[in-house]
Amino acid sequence: VAHNVLHTLWLFLTKYCFFLSEGSDCIKANAQSCGECIQVAEKCGWCTDADFLKQGESKSARCDELKSLITKGCSKAKIENPRGSISIDKDKPVTNRKKDVAEKLKPDQITQIQPQKLSLNLRSGEAQTFKLKFKRAEDYPIDLYYLMDLSFSMKDDLENVKNLGTDLMREMQEITSDFRIGFGSFVEKTVMPYISTTPARLLNPCTSNENCTSPFSYKNVLKLTENGQQFNSLVSKQQISGNLDSPEGGFDAIMQVAVCGDAIGWRNVTRLLVFSTDAGFHFAGDGKLGGIVLPNDGKCHLENNMYTMSHYYDYPSIAHLVQKLSDNNIQTIFAVTEEFQPVYKELKNLIPKSAVGTLSSNSSNVIKLIIDSYNSLSSEVILENNKVPEGVSIKYKSICKNGVVGTGENGRKCSNISIGDEVSFDITIESQKCPSQGKSETIRIKPLGFNEDVEIVLNFICECECSKGGEPLSKICHNGNGTFECGACRCNEGRIGRLCECSTDEVRTDDLDGNCRKDNGTDICSNNGDCVCGTCECKKRENPEERYSGKFCDCDNFNCDRSNNKLCGGHGRCECRVCICDANYTGSACDCSLDTSTCLAANKQICNGRGTCECGVCKCTNPKFQGPTCEICPTCPGVCAEHKECVQCRAFETGEKKDTCQRDCSYFNLIRVKDRDKLPQPADQSYPLSHCKERDANDCWFYYTYAVRNDTMREVYVVETLECPAGPDIIPIVAGVVAGIVLIGLALLLIWKLLMIIHDRREFAKFEKEKMNAKWDTGENPIYKSAVTTVVNPKYEGK
Repeated sequence: VAHNVLHTLWLFLTKYCFFLSEGSDCIKANAQSCGECIQVAEKCGWCTDADFLKQGESKSARCDELKSLITKGCSKAKIENPRGSISIDKDKPVTNRKKDVAEKLKPDQITQIQPQKLSLNLRSGEAQTFKLKFKRAEDYPIDLYYLMDLSFSMKDDLENVKNLGTDLMREMQEITSDFRIGFGSFVEKTVMPYISTTPARLLNPCTSNENCTSPFSYKNVLKLTENGQQFNSLVSKQQISGNLDSPEGGFDAIMQVAVCGDAIGWRNVTRLLVFSTDAGFHFAGDGKLGGIVLPNDGKCHLENNMYTMSHYYDYPSIAHLVQKLSDNNIQTIFAVTEEFQPVYKELKNLIPKSAVGTLSSNSSNVIKLIIDSYNSLSSEVILENNKVPEGVSIKYKSICKNGVVGTGENGRKCSNISIGDEVSFDITIESQKCPSQGKSETIRIKPLGFNEDVEIVLNFICECECSKGGEPLSKICHNGNGTFECGACRCNEGRIGRLCECSTDEVRTDDLDGNCRKDNGTDICSNNGDCVCGTCECKKRENPEERYSGKFCDCDNFNCDRSNNKLCGGHGRCECRVCICDANYTGSACDCSLDTSTCLAANKQICNGRGTCECGVCKCTNPKFQGPTCEICPTCPGVCAEHKECVQCRAFETGEKKDTCQRDCSYFNLIRVKDRDKLPQPADQSYPLSHCKERDANDCWFYYTYAVRNDTMREVYVVETLECPAGPDIIPIVAGVVAGIVLIGLALLLIWKLLMIIHDRREFAKFEKEKMNAKWDTGENPIYKSAVTTVVNPKYEGK
């Protein structure tokens, strides 16, 4: 029990403290205008009623929770509480495109994400949620650019790539009917120590009489094309080059492929970049070895399809590369040898929507690698957004295939998506404050690797509607020292006070303080407030429901009498330390109820007719009676026993009082009824009624009711016939006794016979056993003497 009590108390305190901490936010903000108020929290409202404030209350008292404002007397129609909203400006449905349909759609006619544009009206602290749908379209166009390392170690790989164009196109026909392919190559920066700059090595960087082309940083060999034969032809003409160090300048090439969209020929379709190498990579900072210190500018520098600024700009950083690949919706496939798998897998973790495949030593498996990597990339959708304004947050919740739900970082993505599958995302956007300029902001959300996005226009609710009708330089605001809007004055710069009546330079002068002292006392604002411009502005308490008021802050609503640990007994409100009771309640603590329903006894009489009802509680006037309704009388004899003798003598002329019946028992009216059903019932009466059942000297029962009507008139209803028990029937009793004796005797004989049979059988069995164990042998009996005597004649010689 103690544990339950402590647990309940803990819950109460938790909820109470939570209420205090939540409810005080609006008041603690000390908002001086409606605009400031609605930016505090979603729950805060502003009362525009010009007569709302009581004497001693500051303007900030207009800003509070809606329930508190209504409790204080502000009508709902006078409360400003704007709400956020969502409007969909462009909502083109996702495309249901089939590969085998004769009519083909252009890339810009295909929609994979819905809606495409929204407008959100955001209020501080109020989140807005909308649903975004994504569906992978069938037969979606693909652009694939093959970027290959042409350093000397890739010589055998180049041979296998020469037929890549037609072979890859044939395989990609299973995925899309609109496929284009391009080719580029890279080696290294053309400065020391990455390559040898001797004239001979610049012409042919290879040794062992190998015929190699001059080193270069990046070359765009073939713009994206649908002609696979052209790809094979141009790639067949490519020659291997060489460099000095092992890491290659592939990052320079990737940057140019990403930013030189026109030169590469990228369309607004799925963009794949296949990066093929058997070595590592240089990144930002490595250019210092060659005296290159300028950071990569992330711009296109192709002249005649050659990167011309490799000697001028450093390698790009990984972060810079990630940004440009994302901005241009390019998905990267790293086709690298087994040796460099760990390095590029770490790189993959830094580049969203990228994949790593293991390239065989001679690139013979490159087509399978590309197909597998594309399937892996396209089966996953990951949402990203550009930079959001300060104070704005975005949360994602994914509803993926088979109803799988993801939240947090997993809420941004869905995996294992097949062509034609539709997934959705619940996107929640919340603003915690208005931007400094109060302007609209635009953010974009898009799936990585896709050219489509959702444009979201954020409009911030920073002012109330009522402020549009404000009156600048209003006479109400101390002769034009402020704008009268939303029922209050918004003071001009340098002015303060409820009516902007005071300058900030005058807020603490003795003359003004004198107006804040009650009865010329010493306490300013009764020590419960501050004197501002000669007017008391009362302090705020931690509990927003408790407040000081009055001209001198000498009143409050929390120091009234309490009952049952409740202010004004919970049946009134406290005004200036005096309880104003609700209807049907009175008393200094509103603890005296005028309702008499709690004093009604079971007979519907107030206090059972034996007391008075005071403050909803019975005060029994008869000391013998007690209880909440004066119905309990522990020392009273039972009503039935008290009146038994009189009822018996008057109704049946029997009993102990039959001789004195006329004298002692004439205090009630006797009414006879034929049977018990005719007796009055308690539910039918509005006066005390008792049902009685008593027994006389002959063991006969009689039934009656005793009632008191109007405290004086007594009535007794009695059933006119006695219920006497019938006499015993002798014959059945004697027959029963005799039958019982006979049966008992037979039973005893049967038991004796049974016991004798059991005993005989046991004795017989014992005899049989001893008989079996007896031994009848021929041994000599020591006391046996034969009857025959043999005499031998000694003289006899046998003749």
